[in-house]
Amino acid sequence: MSLKEEVEILRQIPLFAKIDPSKIKLLAFTSERLTFQPDDLVCQQGDNGDAAYFIMAGEAEVIVDTPSGPLTVATLGKNDVVGEIAILIDVPRTATIKAKTELTTLKITKDVFFRMVTEFPEMAVELMRVLAERLVRTTDDLQKAKEMLRNES
Repeated sequence: MSLKEEVEILRQIPLFAKIDPSKIKLLAFTSERLTFQPDDLVCQQGDNGDAAYFIMAGEAEVIVDTPSGPLTVATLGKNDVVGEIAILIDVPRTATIKAKTELTTLKITKDVFFRMVTEFPEMAVELMRVLAERLVRTTDDLQKAKEMLRNES
């Protein structure tokens, strides 16, 4: 995939939609494109977060460890971002990300990510929107799980 193709893919990600194409080109140039095969781990729950991954193609599963074993809580695809929580608040990774299909990502290091968020406030606003949507989905899922447990009792 050429740098030009990477820039076009990045421009489709809502987080980067309002950023000048020349800045996106710099982001693509300073980032690392990685390809994972099905069942490869992108990152593991509990590891230190050193980068975020933007999914350019394929699907990944979000898996959390529970007392009864691993639980897949979401499937992510093209234009989704993973790993941003661990680099935003310096906590261990909150989930394991595993390739479900062949997965192409753009790995953006913590330093580059923070520089982008600092230089482009619109990116920070979009990131807040993504995280807020995730929080709403998680809250809904927890409420549904609570209702199911109540009905089973």
